[in-house]
Amino acid sequence: MQTSQRSWCYRTASVGVLALLAACSEAPEDLRLVGTIERTLIELTAPASESIVGVSVSRGERVAKGDPLVQLDTTYALADVARAEANLAAATTALAVARQDLGRTAKLRREAVASQQQLDRMGLSADEAAARLHEAEAMLTAAGKRTADLQLVSPVDGIVDQLPFDEGERVPAGSVLVVVLADGKPWVRVWLPETSYVRVLPETPAEVRIDGIEGVMHGSVLDVARESEFTPHYALTERDRSHLVYETRIEIEDAPTFLRPGMPAEVRILASPIVMRETP
Repeated sequence: MQTSQRSWCYRTASVGVLALLAACSEAPEDLRLVGTIERTLIELTAPASESIVGVSVSRGERVAKGDPLVQLDTTYALADVARAEANLAAATTALAVARQDLGRTAKLRREAVASQQQLDRMGLSADEAAARLHEAEAMLTAAGKRTADLQLVSPVDGIVDQLPFDEGERVPAGSVLVVVLADGKPWVRVWLPETSYVRVLPETPAEVRIDGIEGVMHGSVLDVARESEFTPHYALTERDRSHLVYETRIEIEDAPTFLRPGMPAEVRILASPIVMRETP
């Protein structure tokens, strides 16, 4: 009787241990993370400190690639163009004169009137005049480019997101004049825990939910950072802030056009667990 009772206890304990091991070995297949919506933002900056003389768009307006956005004052830029054109004309004339002098000196050298030293000097003068002509051409090209850059045009199709300055203001060089929200699929930036790094690969399917929007949007993993970093303070709880994570982007395939950067989103990555198979 004692033997049978002992064996029953062993069997019960074994079943309990196996059940516990099975429960521990079953890793959840889906990862639930929180992040923010991101889109491609194009910032157009002022190439020089000039006054704004025209604003062709308004905030929220849709623009196409090449559409004019902001025009800066071109007074000084056009003066530089005129100066460069004058320098080019002078360099062209100087080269023509130098080549004529070289031709005459070469003729005199053949007639033994001019020396070889004089011929060499005329040749160097012609080469110098040609170099100055190339420099003048380059200066004119640069002046024209600076003038053209004073008219800011949209580099992509999208929506005007920001217009920090108004017409009539003088802006410092390098300041952002226009921000264009480029068309294209948005993505969600999340922080992937180190323990799930091997389970998430590019093109892994995912689902995205946003508060206030009914239904589920579908997407896939766009990329996963190769280097880990510490969890940002806003991503997880205080207990998890010291954990290593990998920045991950989830591209949304069927996102509505009104999604804006910064909107919070919940992501469910349909990642499968990694199963190690024993070698026979």
